[in-house]
Amino acid sequence: MQKQVSYESIILRVVARLMLPILLLLSVFMLLRGHNMPGGGFIGGLVAASAIILQMIAFGPQEARGIIKINYLILAGVGILVAAMFGLPALVADLPYMTAFWIPEPIPGIGKIGTPVIFDLGVFLTVIAVTTKIALLLAEEPELFPLAMADDQEGGAPQV
Repeated sequence: MQKQVSYESIILRVVARLMLPILLLLSVFMLLRGHNMPGGGFIGGLVAASAIILQMIAFGPQEARGIIKINYLILAGVGILVAAMFGLPALVADLPYMTAFWIPEPIPGIGKIGTPVIFDLGVFLTVIAVTTKIALLLAEEPELFPLAMADDQEGGAPQV
């Protein structure tokens, strides 16, 4: 017989709701600044995934699934395709694959933008999808996520 464990914290829930847009905005900033300064698609993706995972910790796995309403594996595939498309402009220009092209004038606050941003965007989407999917798989495992265990005498069926 398993008892229902409750980790509900009003402070965690309020902070998680407030941090979601801030962390997502920070992740986009890191994505755009990453090719010139520390950051990029990988770190930006980790920050965005941490925002979603924070929601999962505060509200449960169903809340994390509701933030991005598509299949995370499809999102990972799209990210890989976008990253692979980074090299296509160079092939069209008869240059080696993944040769970078840059706009001549930097954008204030962001810097120079070029084809590496496309690659970073693909990495960004892939990291969000894979990291969040792994966290969801772990969170929805009944033995690892006691909040989902029913208070049932016949073995405690998961209610995720």
